[in-house]
Amino acid sequence: MLETGDLLQRVRKIEIKTKGLSKNIFAGEYHSVFKGRGMAFSEVREYQYGDPIRDIDWNVTARFNKPYVKVFEEERELTVMLLIDMSGSQSLGSRMRTKREYIAEIAAVLSFSAMQNNDKIGVILFSDVVEKFIPPQKGRKHILRVIREILEFSPQSLGTNIPHVLQFFTNAIKRRCTAFLISDFADTTPLYDSLSIANKKHDVMAIRVFDELEYEVPNIGLVRVRDAETGKEMWVNTAQKSVRTKIQEQYTLRMQKLEYTFVRTGVDNIAVQPNKDYVVPLMQLFKKR
Repeated sequence: MLETGDLLQRVRKIEIKTKGLSKNIFAGEYHSVFKGRGMAFSEVREYQYGDPIRDIDWNVTARFNKPYVKVFEEERELTVMLLIDMSGSQSLGSRMRTKREYIAEIAAVLSFSAMQNNDKIGVILFSDVVEKFIPPQKGRKHILRVIREILEFSPQSLGTNIPHVLQFFTNAIKRRCTAFLISDFADTTPLYDSLSIANKKHDVMAIRVFDELEYEVPNIGLVRVRDAETGKEMWVNTAQKSVRTKIQEQYTLRMQKLEYTFVRTGVDNIAVQPNKDYVVPLMQLFKKR
């Protein structure tokens, strides 16, 4: 656990960096994330060229035999939820910072962007259980608390169960909101059902944080490795090319399955890594909207 002085210094450093990014870079893009989302249903009208397909009211369309779309009006308050993975694998970091520290920065950027738009921010910290639920609120003080929790929080468990947190999220948050699921997605539990249900009720986006050591193992001979989530230890001979290739192939296959799940559930996503800048990927995620 960090000393109080060190923690406050790191929180302040993250605030200075990410608040500037939110104000100067993301301000023009942020609101587009909520276009057609976080809205209250108002009425239906005939379809016009350029209307989003997702807004078609199929019941009315079938009744009148021509396409109609739902018209929404913005709700006064929008809510952004951050679903943040706090499992053991977030402590991994092959460079200057861990995945958890990197996630804290991304969460801060999103939070300060929401604050610029006068929106609420809520947080769910999870492992293979829901570790902490911070209800949506506004303001700088609330955001600084979120950053502190991400940096300092000690989870009860080291495992990962994303379907469990998605079920909690859909039950806990009643009004439609935008949610960012931030994880390394080390969980091998099938995601399709829980992610599909969550994305139908809310607008879910995924941010996958990964470290190069997860797929590119260096040749350093015989080493003893420990799984950060299960605690299981084993000896791995990284000098054998076949061993390194197998690790890479298994990782690639898992990521292909994950990407296929994102496509099937309609969840926009990006992948970022701690030794690289997250600004461009986040901008790309916003522009996808």
